Amino acid sequence: MKLALGLHRNRITRDHFRFARQAGCTHLALHLVERLPNPPAPPADRFCFGQTRAEGRVWTFDELQAIQRMAHEEGLRIAALENIDPSFWCDVLLDGPRKQQQIEGLKRLLHDMGRLGIPILGYNFSLAGVWGRLNGPFARASAIVPAFFQDELTDTPLPRGVLNNIVYDPDVPTESVPPVERDELWQRLAFFLRELVPVAEAEGVRLAAHPDDPPVANLRGTPRLLYTPESFQRLLDLVPSHANALEFCIGTTQEMPGVDACTVLDHYSRLQTVAYVHCRNVIGQVPRYVESFIDEGDVDMLRALRILRDNHFDGVLIPDHAPQMTCDAPWHAGMAHALGYLRAALTALGCLEC
Repeated sequence: MKLALGLHRNRITRDHFRFARQAGCTHLALHLVERLPNPPAPPADRFCFGQTRAEGRVWTFDELQAIQRMAHEEGLRIAALENIDPSFWCDVLLDGPRKQQQIEGLKRLLHDMGRLGIPILGYNFSLAGVWGRLNGPFARASAIVPAFFQDELTDTPLPRGVLNNIVYDPDVPTESVPPVERDELWQRLAFFLRELVPVAEAEGVRLAAHPDDPPVANLRGTPRLLYTPESFQRLLDLVPSHANALEFCIGTTQEMPGVDACTVLDHYSRLQTVAYVHCRNVIGQVPRYVESFIDEGDVDMLRALRILRDNHFDGVLIPDHAPQMTCDAPWHAGMAHALGYLRAALTALGCLEC
């Protein structure tokens, strides 16, 4: 197995690449969300990007190649692109008039990824996305982490022009997104996969779906799809293919009521349907949970890593979130702690690929 660091667009810099390598990573997962410099993007350690405006284009081959070249110069490889900017595919999600045009843009992205040898495109097929979490001093010694307290949540409707907390069109009317039934949203996901999976197969790229976080059935007046372990299989069955896979998030899966994430991880990693893994620990489950340090939550992380080793998983592990620690570099310190834990655990288990 290999260690990777996930970086938002504003952290795709040589210094952050060097930090990743110093922390023992060999790979990167880069976020596809573009944000306009005006208005300024909020700090990357914020968890709600509702005031951020998306730029609305897919990265070009030359841009990806330049980023890849910089990564190689720092001794790193790009394992995945993830978190597709809503403006790249809003009409795919909403069944709008430009959905075929946007699908063609995503196909071009897959072609470029194939040419560059970037093997995974992670995505979250969700309208509301990550919403409703609260940042606070909930982890060990008051480290700052996200929490979800559903009983305290005011579930405001999702406005037009916003998807996954990103404003992709600030000029639309302010009314809510039109209602959609869950089965209709599944049909939109099926369209997305039927169009893209054959291209991904041809390019040697895997499409990897992230579960809904928080894993609740409905949020902001919209249905969710991947909020139970059984829904993972429904997604895989839509278009059976090695290219149709899971971005398995241990933390999100553990947040599901009554679910043991390690049991689910064992099942899907045995099926070889896990493209890569987000390693995050949590305490509690829906309707109330808090994220935690990787070494203190409800998930036995060593058990999870043994499962992956025993099921011959050879992909990348990413600490997708980490508590912000009390120092001059809260994000860096939290990530360094998580990466150090994972590197030590994988070394002890004899399955770290350097």
